[in-house]
Amino acid sequence: MKIFKYVLPVLLVVMGACQGNNKEEESTAVEPEVSQQEEQEIPELSIYNLPSKWTTQNGKEIELEDLQGKNLVMVMIYTTCTASCPRLVADMRNIHKKVSDQANKQATYVFVSIDPETDTPEKLKAFAKENEMDSEQYLFLRGTPEDTREFSAVLAVSYKRISPIDFSHSNIISVFDKQGVLKYQKEGLGEDDRATIKAIEDLAD
Repeated sequence: MKIFKYVLPVLLVVMGACQGNNKEEESTAVEPEVSQQEEQEIPELSIYNLPSKWTTQNGKEIELEDLQGKNLVMVMIYTTCTASCPRLVADMRNIHKKVSDQANKQATYVFVSIDPETDTPEKLKAFAKENEMDSEQYLFLRGTPEDTREFSAVLAVSYKRISPIDFSHSNIISVFDKQGVLKYQKEGLGEDDRATIKAIEDLAD
């Protein structure tokens, strides 16, 4: 088992906000209300700086930034896999069962397809149902081949098509905090999951 604890490389340069003018406002002016989430700047090393767009198993178009506010437990799979992916999915299910209800309320378990050409939203939806993961706690995503490849580099997940229907790929579980910053990774199948569970629990409020 390999445990990864490293910082994400900076893939994007975050655009600076435009400066406002310096003229004084009248004392009667009312300041617009700004939500707490809007006030929080996304950290430089956050995956939420990636501009990619994704489609969920329910056919909804989202950006990664839409996941802000939840701790993320993430893997990359493909639904037609008959070798390692079923074991990786089972590992994720077992982790979810062992994590406390309090921590699970603040977490989303995300499965990103490495085969977006095959894994349509309908296919992902059926896969979620087959694996008893058809709930708001679980999210299945597909993107363009380019966005998928870029995202796999961020997660240090390597994959390669070895036949028309099969891929060779890494088996890595990644844990991100509510601001999209990588906090923990584990590689391997059927490994001791206590450290992964602890990482999820430690991120809970």
